[in-house]
Amino acid sequence: MMSRCFLPGSRRGIVSLVCLLLLLTGCAAPQVPYRHPPEAGARVLARMGYTVQVGAFAKVENASRLTDALCGQGIAATYFAAAKGLYKVRFGNFPSRAAALGKAETLRATGVIEEFYIVSPGEYAVARRDRDGASLREELVKTAQSFLGVPYLWGGAGTEGGFDCSGLTMTVYQLNGLDLPRTSQEQVDAGSPVEREHLSKGDLVFFRATARGKVSHVGLYAGDGLFIHAPGRGKKIRLDALSGKFYQQRYAGGRAYL
Repeated sequence: MMSRCFLPGSRRGIVSLVCLLLLLTGCAAPQVPYRHPPEAGARVLARMGYTVQVGAFAKVENASRLTDALCGQGIAATYFAAAKGLYKVRFGNFPSRAAALGKAETLRATGVIEEFYIVSPGEYAVARRDRDGASLREELVKTAQSFLGVPYLWGGAGTEGGFDCSGLTMTVYQLNGLDLPRTSQEQVDAGSPVEREHLSKGDLVFFRATARGKVSHVGLYAGDGLFIHAPGRGKKIRLDALSGKFYQQRYAGGRAYL
């Protein structure tokens, strides 16, 4: 039953109308999923600067070897699936185009790389994000999906050839213009907690090896209770369900970065 406002004369009618409008407005208000406020020390992810893109490999192992060669020289590098059956490498996070170009020219002169392309900050998906970040979230999932079926090569994103779990999530975010930290613990610390029922595409989900252990595994939430991750040595990057018994028992929480 609608509540009434008991006031004399015309004032009663006016206030009744206001009450009605407020009730109707409340019913029509959009429901915003609840997210915890950021933890103390949580920070907004910095955006990527200029990076250098090189190579076009049919075999992921070749892209991994070039990644290792660059990392061996102290250059942060990662490989990615540019198209079906084709892998490329990106390295660095430079403050200017000139700095990126200078480094690339030096590496080409010494034979470490051949042709290259400078990726500018405006080319990343984060630079094109819409008001609520929905399109960026879709791009994060799309990027992660491009790695499905890619072999898990122990180490990852700069440590002995291939993707480990946090190397995969870092690469997905960096390819879209956000400088996500390297390790799973650093990634936990950089995000804002989000309850499982309010996870959105592109959030990260974390797991522990034991009930009270530290976070040791991470994947990217793809929607509909599914996540993409690099499960372990000798396995391929794949899609799994959070509802699976193994992951339910080890679930350590979700984090949002947008």
